[in-house]
Amino acid sequence: MRIERYRTRQYGRLAAFYDAAQRDLKLFAFLLLTLCIYRAYFMLYMAGYMSPAAGAADVGVALMAGLRLSLKTAGALALPAFVLCTLPLLIAPRLSRALQHLRLAWGTLAAFAFAVLFQARFPFYRQYQTGFHLQVTAGLNDDIPTIFLMLVQEYGFVWRFAAALLLSALSFCLLRQLLIVRGTYALPMLRSGARRAFFSLGMLLAFAALFVFVRFGGSFTYARGINWENAGVTSDAFLNECILDDGQALYRVYSMQKRLNSGEIAGVEKARVRELARAAAGHEDLAADTLTPYLTRTAAGARIPQPRHIFIVLGETYAQWPMLAPYAALHAADGIKGLIIEPNAYYSRRFMPNGDFTSVAITGLVTGLSEVNQHVNYVPRSLKEVYPTAMAPQFKQLGYAVDFWYGGVPSWEGMDRFSRAQGFDHFYGYPDFHAEKVNTWGTSDAQLFAALGQHLADEPPTVHLIMTVSNHPPYDIDVAAEGFDLENARTEAAKIPNVDDPNQLALELGHYWYMDKIVTNFVHETMAKYPDSLFVITGDHAVRMNPSRTPTMYEYQSVPFVLYGQGVAPDILPPDVVGGHTNIVPTLLELIAPAGFSYVSIAPPLTEGSMGAAFNRDYFLTANLMGTVDGTRTEQLPGGTAGDGSAAHELLHARMSILRTLSWQLIEHGDSLEGQ
Repeated sequence: MRIERYRTRQYGRLAAFYDAAQRDLKLFAFLLLTLCIYRAYFMLYMAGYMSPAAGAADVGVALMAGLRLSLKTAGALALPAFVLCTLPLLIAPRLSRALQHLRLAWGTLAAFAFAVLFQARFPFYRQYQTGFHLQVTAGLNDDIPTIFLMLVQEYGFVWRFAAALLLSALSFCLLRQLLIVRGTYALPMLRSGARRAFFSLGMLLAFAALFVFVRFGGSFTYARGINWENAGVTSDAFLNECILDDGQALYRVYSMQKRLNSGEIAGVEKARVRELARAAAGHEDLAADTLTPYLTRTAAGARIPQPRHIFIVLGETYAQWPMLAPYAALHAADGIKGLIIEPNAYYSRRFMPNGDFTSVAITGLVTGLSEVNQHVNYVPRSLKEVYPTAMAPQFKQLGYAVDFWYGGVPSWEGMDRFSRAQGFDHFYGYPDFHAEKVNTWGTSDAQLFAALGQHLADEPPTVHLIMTVSNHPPYDIDVAAEGFDLENARTEAAKIPNVDDPNQLALELGHYWYMDKIVTNFVHETMAKYPDSLFVITGDHAVRMNPSRTPTMYEYQSVPFVLYGQGVAPDILPPDVVGGHTNIVPTLLELIAPAGFSYVSIAPPLTEGSMGAAFNRDYFLTANLMGTVDGTRTEQLPGGTAGDGSAAHELLHARMSILRTLSWQLIEHGDSLEGQ
């Protein structure tokens, strides 16, 4: 019987094509099943990130939506196999055996890629509370060797890569069985040309229907299809991220970056540049061909004695949530909490970072430009000309030198070159002040501030922009030896509802505490020696360290804003003034500059009152609410009153259109308004 069956198997172009097409379908099914298994396992293992309100019905909806979306991913990967390994058989059927092995190699490569991405998804989600997003492109512009060392030391790269290899080996064995060892259904006996033509037409129509069905994610029309933009069909943020398999998440990154490169940025209104320029600083009747006159402001007069030294401290991951009352028992932020209750201090709880990355915080302060999804430190214009809103030239007009102090290497993100191009006098990285390298990122905060303290005696009046480094992976400081009660932090962290890993959170809080201690000690020691000093303390961002798997938007994003020093009082600015990084420089200039002093800024000074709405790429806050920039989700802020979400979004868009549009204009076209 076996011999007879094989004798009935046909050979030729159509038979070879029919056999290969079935193997393509098996590859497609294998990839689809793999993605669905990975999704289900991730949802189960990371279930603690689901909100308490999410139930079994939401999980079912997410799994079904994910299955539909993964049809597109699996189809996109099976298509090259069809084109390269199946279509050629219509011309050269003798290549069948070789092309089977090519299909196996392609399938194994795809399985390996998804195994690696599957392993990477776990630490990525823990850090950013999202699947692969624009953080990926930012990381590609970072110091790759340093990033790799951090992956090895902090995120288990070695064992995760080994696990990916094991999954890939298993996939290879299964694919070999499916694509090589196991057979396929034989081509039916077609004894006439008409039957062969009819069968071929049927296959063509079946493949066309399957292509459309897969292309639109389980639908035959675009209107009823699914894609990464409309896949968030549940009310739970975690489940919505799970719907996107890793291929779709990376496609999201590609699509968003493509839009950014084409200038499609929320809040950028290119047709309204002149109108928004007139509104920025109140020059409604001005007609000029450059932006600078529209953005020029006049200081009302000094509110404090002009300080000899100004220190703008950007604390690495200096998040605001450890300062909040529910987390007081952790004792991670005792230093800054003690500072803000002193009589010469001001503190606002309503403050937002310029973005989610250190480089975005730095570029916002250095240039005065809001984030418009550009790597401003790499933009050619940033290295050739000084933006009219840049901080350094404006402080120099008041007689200050302007220096950058950083605990890492000067070449990180090209910051030394960038800051000098924007008018800074000096850039000091840890090799420049001969500090010991303690980990892959550089030296410790203790050595950074010790070097700066020693340098002050020989300095002229100087503005210092300081970027700390210690509160960052690989979290290798012995914080217990430094004085942090690590055991208490572990105990208290375990009491936080839905905490992910109390031991890891305690370790991260220990590094937060270490940074906080070093910064506040430096403030007190410097004030003792140089009482005519002024300090600004804020965080570069808050993301990376979260109190639980489901932090509030405020916990996830907000950073503190502290003014401290000679002449400062708790009422020097409005209570809990709403602002962000780009408000810092104009606020300082208004505090210290004489009446009539002219300076250039898109963002208003906080001496004029609240910004109304402060924002970064994805989130915003007002006096009472916090929400998402591109959505309708809002939450009430601690100490805030119930507010109108739609009114808050209107306030956001009015402010955002000015800051983002004019920032984009300066980055893309410089000071000129020609053509506008």
